[in-house]
Amino acid sequence: MAAAAALEAAAPTDALWGLVHDFVMGQQEGPADQVAADVKSGNYTVLQVVEALGSSLENPEPRTRARGIQLLSQVLLQCHSLLLEKEVVHLILFYENRLKDHHLVIPSVLQGLKALSLCVALPPGLAVSVLKAIFQEVHVQSLPQVDRHTVYNIITNFMRTREEELKGLGADFTFGFIQVMDGEKDPRNLLVAFRIVHDLISRDYSLGPFVEELFEVTSCYFPIDFTPPPNDPYGIQREDLILSLRSVLASTPRFAEFLLPLLIEKVDSEILSAKLDSLQTLNACCAVYRQKELKDFLPSLWASIRREVFQTASERVEAEGLAALHSLTVCLSRSVLSADAEDLLDSFLSNILQDCKHHLCEPDMKLVWPSAKLLQAAAGASARACDYITSNVLPLLLEQFHKHSQSSQRRTILEMLLGFLKLQQKWSYEDKDQRPLNGFKDQLCSLVFMALTGPSTQLQLVGIHTLTVLGAQPGTLSLEGLLNFLEEDSQSCRVAALEASGTLAALYPVAFSSHLVPKLAEELRVGESDLTRGDGPTQCSRHLCCLQALSAISTHPSIVRETLPLLLQHLCQVNKGNMVARSSDVIAVCQSLKQVAEKCQQDPDCCWYFHQTAIPCLLALAVQASMPEKEPSVLRKVLLEDEVLAAMVSVIGTATTHLSPELAAQSVTHIVPLFLDGNVSFLPENSFPSRFQPFQDGSSGQRRLVALLMAFVCSLPRNVEIPQLNQLMRELLELSCCHSCPFSSTAAAKCFAGLLNKHPAGQQLDEFLQLAVDKVEAGLGSGPCRSQAFTLLLWVTKALVLRYHPLSSCLTTQLMGLLSDPELGPAAADGFSLLMSDCTDVLTRAGHAEVRIMFRQRFFTDNVPALVQGFHAAPQGVKPNYLKGLSHVLNRLPKPVLLPELPTVSPMGLEREGTRTRICMMWPSHTLPIALSCPDCVVQLSTLSCLQPLLLEAPQVMSLHVDTLVTKFLNLTSSPSMAVRIAALQCMHALTRLPTPVLLPYKPQVIRALAKPLDDKKRLVRKEAVSARGEWFLLGSPGS
Repeated sequence: MAAAAALEAAAPTDALWGLVHDFVMGQQEGPADQVAADVKSGNYTVLQVVEALGSSLENPEPRTRARGIQLLSQVLLQCHSLLLEKEVVHLILFYENRLKDHHLVIPSVLQGLKALSLCVALPPGLAVSVLKAIFQEVHVQSLPQVDRHTVYNIITNFMRTREEELKGLGADFTFGFIQVMDGEKDPRNLLVAFRIVHDLISRDYSLGPFVEELFEVTSCYFPIDFTPPPNDPYGIQREDLILSLRSVLASTPRFAEFLLPLLIEKVDSEILSAKLDSLQTLNACCAVYRQKELKDFLPSLWASIRREVFQTASERVEAEGLAALHSLTVCLSRSVLSADAEDLLDSFLSNILQDCKHHLCEPDMKLVWPSAKLLQAAAGASARACDYITSNVLPLLLEQFHKHSQSSQRRTILEMLLGFLKLQQKWSYEDKDQRPLNGFKDQLCSLVFMALTGPSTQLQLVGIHTLTVLGAQPGTLSLEGLLNFLEEDSQSCRVAALEASGTLAALYPVAFSSHLVPKLAEELRVGESDLTRGDGPTQCSRHLCCLQALSAISTHPSIVRETLPLLLQHLCQVNKGNMVARSSDVIAVCQSLKQVAEKCQQDPDCCWYFHQTAIPCLLALAVQASMPEKEPSVLRKVLLEDEVLAAMVSVIGTATTHLSPELAAQSVTHIVPLFLDGNVSFLPENSFPSRFQPFQDGSSGQRRLVALLMAFVCSLPRNVEIPQLNQLMRELLELSCCHSCPFSSTAAAKCFAGLLNKHPAGQQLDEFLQLAVDKVEAGLGSGPCRSQAFTLLLWVTKALVLRYHPLSSCLTTQLMGLLSDPELGPAAADGFSLLMSDCTDVLTRAGHAEVRIMFRQRFFTDNVPALVQGFHAAPQGVKPNYLKGLSHVLNRLPKPVLLPELPTVSPMGLEREGTRTRICMMWPSHTLPIALSCPDCVVQLSTLSCLQPLLLEAPQVMSLHVDTLVTKFLNLTSSPSMAVRIAALQCMHALTRLPTPVLLPYKPQVIRALAKPLDDKKRLVRKEAVSARGEWFLLGSPGS
């Protein structure tokens, strides 16, 4: 039995010996992994592996020793966590001794030391011992890249786990690493080496007397000049090396005396990349430098930066120079000085002013902007710098403004002033009297108003922006003068003036409420009397400006409480017949109300005030206008026009989307019963001559108001419960197929779809969908309601497509089937545009609809193959409908989604249709040119707009079809539609992005054909023709 046990014990050992022999002598790589797996599983111990390697490790042949140590190292790399402390000690002593061995052995030894550097059981002191041995015995830079990288990894591992031990080495560790790194050239190793240097500095390792040596061994790579090889598997970019080196150079002030002269030298060089890198590095250094590091180099740094900003032809160098100047000033501003220390900030700013001020006074103003940029870069660094420069520059600019009489020169000076005024906004002052602008208050106001009343529109624009900035400075601007100007001259540079008034109204709500709002109210009353008399367009323009001003200044809740009643009161005048009513006037008021609603959305209280004030008023006016009269009034019927109701829809929707669910629930209990039960009790002035019943045999006017119900209920949050929902859905469904009023039926269909989209999944939703499907199927049969049933189908389909409902695919298939319908086919084709596009009134994300991400991509994937198949199978007269539907889908699909679908190889066939030859190609890149032959301008335009970005982004793929594309595009440059001609010429221009050899055979033909649109009667067409023809002329020329 003892003999049997001995045999069993010897069997594994024999197997291990066999694996070792196969690896060392047989030069097989697989046994190493097998040995490591056996060690991890407990079949062998590391000691047994070493014993099995005994003869190999002592073999006189270096290659055999190297293979033996390689096997041991590979095992340790996988099993280092299993080692005991005693084993680690013996292994490290062994490996340290082997560092003196033949150079062929060294790589395997380093791999073993790398494995041991990862050991948790490493005893104290051995990390220092290993590094000392490497520093003394190994000439690292003579090793291959992989082995040098191993040395860096060993150092990194020890720095991460044995920091205190390494710091005990003092400066010897730093010196040893300098020797290791000196001469490194491989970018993979440099990234690791730079990281080690950064850790040496940031973790306070002792640099001792080797600061300059450490700087030299890293700065020799500055600036980085590295171009990654093509198809580099390591993915190292030049920017990676630049940032890594910059983090080293800018990590300590102790490098300053060596680095700053180097940066100055590189900034003054002629190499653009060196200038940029140096300025960016200086910017980074200023974050850690203090005054004493910068003191001796400030004059040279300023001279170099000034020269780059004054003379450079590169905007990037100018921007980096200004950023570096800003950082220098920040550094000087934050330094804490002792009582007897020199204040470098004042002297530095004094030098900047001395070199820049005189350029501000030059008559030709050549260096005005570079000087202003330099001064503003320094002034933006700190409140102190801003005060110093502003107090010196403002008097000079004010003087120059009055000296120059030309508007262009004054505009330049005012733009510079504006820049300095904006800088003042960055800093807060506890004492208002300390503000440097206080001393120039009157002069600034005078200058600004002089610019505003001048004849130059451009000068006025800058004046308005300056006025806004001045108004934001407390105590700087006389608000009376500001309000007077806005009242008198708001028509000049209208957009800028309204924007300024909105900004300042939020800052000075009391002043605007007490001064401007009353005057605008009076102006509105005067405008009403002018409109009552039917005065000309000048009065209409003043009336419009007044409405715009009221909405623009509604940027504060207290002002909204005054402007909103004014706008609603003005709207009521239409209903009472006190004005000559035009739909444009009512729409203008609604647009102003919508703008006020948008401004209220950020304040919940203000939003609720607007909603409970404006919505009942609008509903009351609309209900009153819908009531039957003995003598129909044109004045009231204006409120029932399609465009006016659409404007009111936008107001109601905007006022509802931002309501909290609690407040929305309060509102819905009033508005839904209004439409279902005729409950008008919550409306102001609710005494109407007859009952309001839009769903129960109501008049056409009352039915039209369902659009207002749609705007409200389709903008509610999803978790708001709608009362009487079942009755409401049935009434909407019934009205949606009423053929007597298309506007009402469409509004009902949209409202029904919007509610479907938000309804949670369940039995009730399924019931509503079944009702809708039955209604659509009944309506699409013969009868007067086919068009209305189709509209209902379209909107229900869109509601379901947006939320990925399973029924959407069935409804989409039904919609595709209608493409072959003689009556509804064209409308069905246009319906695909609705399915793929965003709506503005219902089914919007802002209105809380359920819109799933990438619904367009999913629709494309699910339905386009069926569209293409249907096109090929359809009769000739129906094909345009499929093309139009397909073009709508493609045109609204994100181009990054479409590009991967383009096949690189597609078979082509020719199908003869009478005298016309069409290209019938595989989906999708081939189907698009087919659409260009369709006589429908909508299809042509949609297809061209889809093709142009494909030509720019996938030229190699599109070049496969260049013959077809050139022919089609040139034919369309003679289209009756101006939009199609322009799009075709843009595509001809985009064709020049295709490979030149592919295009050169067509160059003469294209140049001749593009001569004709050069004489087109439309200027925009001629412009595109010149651009496209010019690119084709240059095709194939040197440098093109």
